[in-house]
This record gives sequence, C-alpha cells and structure tokens, in this order.
Amino acid sequence: MQSTPPRPRRRLPPPAPPPAHVTGHSDDQEPRLYTPSEAAARLRVTESWLRRRAGRRQIPCTFLGKHLRFSAADLAAIIAAAAEPATGRRPTRRRPRPPTTTDLPHAGSHASITDAPHTNRSEE
Repeated sequence: MQSTPPRPRRRLPPPAPPPAHVTGHSDDQEPRLYTPSEAAARLRVTESWLRRRAGRRQIPCTFLGKHLRFSAADLAAIIAAAAEPATGRRPTRRRPRPPTTTDLPHAGSHASITDAPHTNRSEE
C-alpha cells in the first residue's frame, strides 16, 4: 500500500468587514442620517419631543424634502445645547416644623376657644 501525501488545507477567505452602520463609518465617507425614531432612541427622549422641537426649528435637523433626519453632528449639538454647567448646590427646601406643646394656646388665654361660652352677639 502506498501512502498518499496529505492534501494541503484550503485557506479560508478573509472575513468580510462589518457593515458601515455597525461600525459607524463607511468607506465612501457618506454621512449617516438618523430617522427621528433612531435619533430619539440614541438621545433617550421621546420621538414626539424630538419632532416637535425640530418642527419649531429649536434644534438642529435636516429635512430631505418632507423627511426629517438627524446627522451625528445634529445629535451632538442637541446634547451640547442641553448641557448646563454646575452652579453649586441647590438650596434646600425648608420644611415646616411640626407644632410642639409650647406652640399650643394655653387654656386660660384668649386664643382658647374650648372654654369660651358659645354666645351669639345678635342675641345680646
């Protein structure tokens, strides 16, 4: 019996690059435009809030005909515009103190109405 030489292994082709929408960039450098629902999900706001602000032109956006879209630069500008610098500690809200026994009127004082006779001034 003759032994046959081992067959050379076939090389696998190199793995295909992931799609551009997964990596965030593409080979032809097309800007990525997000739909309102995608942009709202990335910003973690409601889509209605985003559409309302875009319709009033209060936030940067792109209209392709009647279609509303947001670029990555638009999203970054929305985030930057919403950022507020820290101004220190917020003032604490004062809570009313519960009444103590010293705050209650004394039985013999004019503020006590439990000992006062119930008279009607019109009957005098």
